[in-house]
Amino acid sequence: MEAFPPPGLNFPGDWSVCCGDVECFRVYGTIRSMSIDGTSVGRAELGDRDRSRLTSTSYLVLGLLAREGPSTPYELERHVRATLGNFWSFPHTLLYSEPPRLANLGLVHEVRETTGRRRRVFATTEAGQAALRAWLDRPSNEPTELRDPGLLQLFFGDLAPPASRLRLAEQQLAIHRAKLAAYQRDQGLEDLGSWSVRGRRTVEHWRGETLPMGIIYETGAVAFWADVAARARLALSEDGRTADD
Repeated sequence: MEAFPPPGLNFPGDWSVCCGDVECFRVYGTIRSMSIDGTSVGRAELGDRDRSRLTSTSYLVLGLLAREGPSTPYELERHVRATLGNFWSFPHTLLYSEPPRLANLGLVHEVRETTGRRRRVFATTEAGQAALRAWLDRPSNEPTELRDPGLLQLFFGDLAPPASRLRLAEQQLAIHRAKLAAYQRDQGLEDLGSWSVRGRRTVEHWRGETLPMGIIYETGAVAFWADVAARARLALSEDGRTADD
């Protein structure tokens, strides 16, 4: 089979032309036919205007495609749910709308299966790789965003009786203990049989790089809400003694 990747496409495997604008490719031992979206392979560099159109979701998609190789939006969503979704919240519907938008910018290449499920598969172009590297070379100077409903209620907790604060603390404590236990199980889990060879890279990177921060955070949250609960119980006890007097 003749190697024939479209120019600028980061796509592992062997390509050959079948007829017209239909391609067959072999990757990871699978033969598939694809139709080529002619708008998808683009510029080698992004201008300032195009760069300003890229969002955090744009770089998330580019990063997953760069690490895992050609992927469908469903496969991207699976990666996010197992790893990134633990520390980066966003509507997962964007994983289906963002790849085509990146294709219009020339940052990813889209190919569509012409048989079977007719899935849309996306892979990074040279321009997409360059945009990703440029973003990684610009350290974020944005403060951490924290939107915690429990903390919001606690902020106004003085307007409620101690019993309300205690219920809040106990609920939050249960949530964070469960999350901490899940993270600890994930950290010690060795069986990756349900993941493909490609998918394992992202799971392994999650465990080695960002999961430790999740464990630190949840450990701190458990200690914090345990203290809030203890203080609420104390206040509740003091209110009870005052009522008895």
